[in-house]
Amino acid sequence: MKNTKLFSLGVVAMAALLTFSGCGGNKSSVSGNEDADHSVVMVTDVSGVDDKSFNQSAWEGLQKWGKEQKLKRGVGGYDYIQSNEIAQFASNIDTAASNGFKTVFGIGYLLADSIEAAAGQNPETNFVIIDTVIEGKKNVVSATFRDNEVGYIAGVSAAYTTKTNKVGFIGGEEGKVIDRYEAGFTKGVKDTAKKMNKDISVDVKYAASFGDPAKGKALAANIYQNGSDIIYQAAGGTGAGVFSEAKALNQEKSEADKVWVLGVDRDQQDECNYKSKDGKESNFCLASTIKSVGVVVQDISTRALKDKFPGGKHLSFGLEDGGVAMMDGYLSDEAKTAVKEAKDQIIAGDVKVPETPED
Repeated sequence: MKNTKLFSLGVVAMAALLTFSGCGGNKSSVSGNEDADHSVVMVTDVSGVDDKSFNQSAWEGLQKWGKEQKLKRGVGGYDYIQSNEIAQFASNIDTAASNGFKTVFGIGYLLADSIEAAAGQNPETNFVIIDTVIEGKKNVVSATFRDNEVGYIAGVSAAYTTKTNKVGFIGGEEGKVIDRYEAGFTKGVKDTAKKMNKDISVDVKYAASFGDPAKGKALAANIYQNGSDIIYQAAGGTGAGVFSEAKALNQEKSEADKVWVLGVDRDQQDECNYKSKDGKESNFCLASTIKSVGVVVQDISTRALKDKFPGGKHLSFGLEDGGVAMMDGYLSDEAKTAVKEAKDQIIAGDVKVPETPED
C-alpha cells in the first residue's frame, strides 16, 4: 500500500448543496472549453450525487476542478452519470467510455467489478476506483482512505461527550470500508472510556443499504430508545434517515437534553438545524468526519491533465496527509484537545487502529 500526499493543500470542505442532472438527463448548456484528451466523468453509486455525503463530495470536487480548468460540462469536458440501482453500474461506465471521456471515476467500492471489466475492454481509457483496490490493471488507479483513523477520533469525541455512557453506530452495507469506520469508532470509544475510567457501550447496527433513509430512521429510533445519545452514521443516503429521526426527537426535547449525530464524509452541520421544545434555535451535529473524496478526484484529474495518470497504483489517504479529518463542530474544549492528542498519536504510530471490528 502506498501513502501519498495530496496535490491540493489541506482539507477542502465544500458545503454548498448542489443539485444537477447526470449525463443523458435534462441539463442546461454550460459554456467552457473542450479537451477530450483530458475529459473526466464520474459514475455515482446508488446513493446519488446529492446524497449530502460521499458522492456529493466527489461531484463538488470534480465540478470545482472542471471550472478551474475552464472546461465545459458535458462530453469533452467534465460530468457525472447517475446510478439509481446496482444494475446500472456496468452500462453507465460503458456509456462514459463510449462517449470518449478520458478518465472515468467509479465512486464507491460497489462499482469495482464494473470498472475492472470496462478497463479490460478500454485499455486507452483511464479508470479510477474509489474505496477499494483493483490489481493487475495498468489503466486503473485505486484510491482508498484510512477511515479507521478518522473513525477512531470520532469515537474519542463521542466518549468525551456522551451523558448516558451509551453511543451508537449505524453502517450502510457491511464490507471492508464500513468495517474500518466501525472498527475505528468502537476502538476510540473503548480506549477513551478506559482512560476516563468509564464503561461506555456501543450499539452497532447495519441497514444493508446505502440508499434507504427509512431504514436509517428506524435504526436510529431503536438506538436512541435504548439510551444512546450519540450516533455515528456511515451509511451514505441511508444516513438521511438518522438525521430525520434525531431532528424529530430533538424538537420534543429541551435544548440541554438533545441527542447528537456525528456526520460523515463531508461537513453535515447544515442538515442538523432545528428548534427545540423550549424554542431555542439549535443544531445536533456534534461534529463531522471528512473523507476528502472531492480533493482526491481533483488530485487525480490534475495528474491526468498533466499526462501523469498514476495507472496501476494504489493511493492511500489518511490523517497525516489530510485525506481524512474531523471538524470541530460543537465539541467541548476538552473533547477537542483529546481528539487532537489522539490524531497526533495515530500519525506518530503510537496508537494502532484496527481495520476490522474487534470481538
